[in-house]
Amino acid sequence: MITFWVSVLAVGTLIYVLLDGLDLGVGMLFGLTRGDAQRGMVMSAIAPIWDGNETWLIVSGVVLWGAFPPVYATLLSAFYLPLLLMLGGLILRGVAFEYRHKTRRLRWVWDASFVGGSLVAAFMQGLTVGALVEGLPIANGQYIGGEFGWLSPFAVFCGIGLCLGYALLGASWLVMKCEAEIRDAAYRQIPWLAAGLLVFLVIVFGFALVEDLGVMGRWIERPYLFVFPAIGVVSAVLLAAGVHLRRDRLPFAMVAVIFAAAFGTLAISFWPYMIPFAITIEEAAAPRASLAFMFWGAGLFVFPLMLIYTAVSLRVFRGKIRTAGSHY
Repeated sequence: MITFWVSVLAVGTLIYVLLDGLDLGVGMLFGLTRGDAQRGMVMSAIAPIWDGNETWLIVSGVVLWGAFPPVYATLLSAFYLPLLLMLGGLILRGVAFEYRHKTRRLRWVWDASFVGGSLVAAFMQGLTVGALVEGLPIANGQYIGGEFGWLSPFAVFCGIGLCLGYALLGASWLVMKCEAEIRDAAYRQIPWLAAGLLVFLVIVFGFALVEDLGVMGRWIERPYLFVFPAIGVVSAVLLAAGVHLRRDRLPFAMVAVIFAAAFGTLAISFWPYMIPFAITIEEAAAPRASLAFMFWGAGLFVFPLMLIYTAVSLRVFRGKIRTAGSHY
């Protein structure tokens, strides 16, 4: 049961990062798009799927709450303010997504809200991950860091890095879904965003070595971890080839693989800890009866149905966006 729910949490989180990451990235790049016609096309590129993407965030939260309550309690105690800001950003961009089509005089307000909400949500997610990697002040399973114990230069830097990564996902999605000026602009953005993400990863790796976060020792103990960076390097080469040859479907696939490789590296580097070097998976797991009870509902029906819905949605709305129309 523990292995099953850890797997559900990992898969659900990765799907959220990829799907909501792409529409948060598109939201940030939306601010660089000029003209209502092009902005309408950008909106149409994510409109059919964006509503369902945040559902995977709810899945991760519910799994933590039900299957790993000590982790849920600790993370909510530590990241109360960042999570509120992230949810505020998601709500703001959702409202702006709908309202911008209902007004003309104040459309610039909702356009700015869509960009700002996307930026805040992405930044807070990256900041949270950075604070977890750096380590939270925890004693006897309780967070003791106060309201801003999560705040550090490294966490802020990780927030910026995830914004770059999401923007790269978004640009790759626009290449796959759009044509003409929007696709060409996205092709021009990908090399710059990829270079920024590469610099970010190098600095993070250097920080881990200098600050001795315990990552390098675990890599030496687990040589198989080097498989993930190797996959990332190969994917980066294929990404560059796809951009050079203008293969519209290849960049997004390769960026998704890069994200998956980074996610796998991070998860297995800290295994078996759910909160690095503080709370293990075994310590965090709910009683077996609770895990089994959840399995017969959420595990056996809800999670598989969500996977099917996501796959069908992506299949139905595949292909290029041909026209923005009056509304998405």
